[in-house]
Amino acid sequence: MTEKDEPIRVLVVDDQELFRRGLTMLLGVEPGIEVVGEAGDGVEGTTLAESAAPDVVLLDIRMPKRSGIEACLAIKESVPSAKIIMLTVSDEEADLYEAVKSGASGYLLKDSSIDEVAQAVRVVADGQSLISPSMAVKLIDEFKQMSRPERDNMPGLRLTERELEVLSWVARGLNNRDIAKSLYISENTVKNHVRNILEKLQLHSRMEAVMYAVREKLLELP
Repeated sequence: MTEKDEPIRVLVVDDQELFRRGLTMLLGVEPGIEVVGEAGDGVEGTTLAESAAPDVVLLDIRMPKRSGIEACLAIKESVPSAKIIMLTVSDEEADLYEAVKSGASGYLLKDSSIDEVAQAVRVVADGQSLISPSMAVKLIDEFKQMSRPERDNMPGLRLTERELEVLSWVARGLNNRDIAKSLYISENTVKNHVRNILEKLQLHSRMEAVMYAVREKLLELP
């Protein structure tokens, strides 16, 4: 997360010029947010991310030259600290799972309000994942259909009962604040649990942790 007195630096990457320009202008007047660039395709977006080093990238899934998924992978490799929000027309997108694997921190429907977009930027900049419960359910269904990951040579990793409990709430799309309320613990404690989970599983995002836990039968979901 950026320092409190510094704005969250955002890069907007979308091939639809009117949408991209509109989003750039609207985010530009949001307090605590600074748009540091915009790009019209995945190649330009990746190059711009390398030079601008944004905190958050809003990235369209469907773009020419380089898809959003490919751009997501490239940006995470060149600017690991950047959080990526995939922009999608529908929550039925088959690419959502691929985006999780590519390191995306969240998904945003293109018909979201500017308040929702701004809140999404703040949430992922704070290190949280952004995913609606309906998308979470679809992703979990996909995770269940998948084979075990290639981690059989890793030593057995054990999560505590409390960590599994936190992970089950993450899987349902809840943010840290809501998880804290549900478990009657502090938001900071939830953050610590999530950090410990990622460290134990050697993963980079909350949704990756859920995917791993379901595959490894550490977590049973309805």
